[in-house]
Amino acid sequence: MFMWNKWERAEVYVLLRLLAKEKIYATDNESNKLEDVYFPIIKVLREENEGEIKEYTAGEMISIYINGAKVKELPMTEFESEYGNLLNEINSKDSKCALSVESTQDFMDRILCYKIFAPTTDKSDITVKIIDADTVYSQTIGSSMKFELGSYPTLLNAGKNTNFIYKIVHNHPYLIREANRIYKNSGDKNHTDVRERINKIIKENGTLEYQKINNQVFEDNLVLIDSNMDKIIAETLLYFYKDGISNCNEMVEKLEQENPMNYGNVNAYKYKFKKFLTAVALGMKPATVWDGLDEATGGYIVVTKEGNVLAYHIYNRNYFEEYLLSNTKYETASTSRHDFGEVYSENGEDFIELNLQVRFR
Repeated sequence: MFMWNKWERAEVYVLLRLLAKEKIYATDNESNKLEDVYFPIIKVLREENEGEIKEYTAGEMISIYINGAKVKELPMTEFESEYGNLLNEINSKDSKCALSVESTQDFMDRILCYKIFAPTTDKSDITVKIIDADTVYSQTIGSSMKFELGSYPTLLNAGKNTNFIYKIVHNHPYLIREANRIYKNSGDKNHTDVRERINKIIKENGTLEYQKINNQVFEDNLVLIDSNMDKIIAETLLYFYKDGISNCNEMVEKLEQENPMNYGNVNAYKYKFKKFLTAVALGMKPATVWDGLDEATGGYIVVTKEGNVLAYHIYNRNYFEEYLLSNTKYETASTSRHDFGEVYSENGEDFIELNLQVRFR
């Protein structure tokens, strides 16, 4: 019996609900449904195995095609009933861990859906053919998905390739030894206390000077957004680890106050930072060479706590960018797993690496 975690159940929920409702509504920057803006759904497309395209056409009878040949059809009411049952299961207090949902698994087998996730190389979670109400043209779009059901997902996952390297300028002869002795205790285990190590450096009149990102690919990707993007993010990491600011919108406010890049128009910080968050949401990955194009060409699908499935389409990108800025934060990842927070020496100079991870909030 396959065990479904909450994310997998939510992804199945989106598939079933889109086909049952036959439309997806747009949303504003606060996840409110825009009643007069929606996109009729023609079909949902899936490629579980390379070269095998499954199409689920919306309507009173939902037809299933494999590589253009019709193989099955089921009443839309069955999809409607199944997504309602699944939503109740997702919201149940016992559904935090992986759980077998036998009825849903049986139904997925009936509709020939055996795999859930998109390939890890693809930023799109679901591909849908819609009708654009403005142009009356149909288009096939790939969308990423974010669920407000359960715990909030990460937007940018931590890794050694998201470590930013800073040179420590100081005159303290024992700074490395003293800083690396600083830990915090949790559950009878010692964990690297990055914030207190930064505070120690500053207390000893040390300064942190950004040098580069640990991964050249990530640094090059950021250049496509803006030539100073890595430097701007490096400043915000100091706000996070030094000043305790975590929310991205507050990061931008701090940037506007401090103006570390000496911009004549400080609105540049909000503009650039929103472009960074949007790039990550729609296609850019730190360790993969990016061409500047959106992989999730249709934008983002949000599943609200109430179970509404709403879309930030590419045409209401401003709403989407504002949503990302207002609903994301920095967080501290595992220092041991991602190898940061230790003060070290190279060629007679001292350095520390600080990690970037962004999560929805």
